[in-house]
Amino acid sequence: MKVKELNSFDDFLKDENIFDEVQSYAVKKVIAYQLQKEMEAQNITKTKLAELMNTSRACVNRLLNPNNKSLTLNTLECATRVLGKQLIITIK
Repeated sequence: MKVKELNSFDDFLKDENIFDEVQSYAVKKVIAYQLQKEMEAQNITKTKLAELMNTSRACVNRLLNPNNKSLTLNTLECATRVLGKQLIITIK
């Protein structure tokens, strides 16, 4: 049996046909982490963030849940704005 040579972890993920799924999850996890850290730094609870965003706590829970892929740019922009931050998206 011939073993396929893979040069990187990305190659492995692509070979397993899960690269896009893993990449999407990683991005969402980083976004959720950054928002949570900023909330902690400002002593803002999920309930308070929801109030500031004029939305429900359930929406904030979805925003901060790395497993939930229903994040919209509008929601993300609103969250960053009420936290006094700027959303910057780069396409490489």
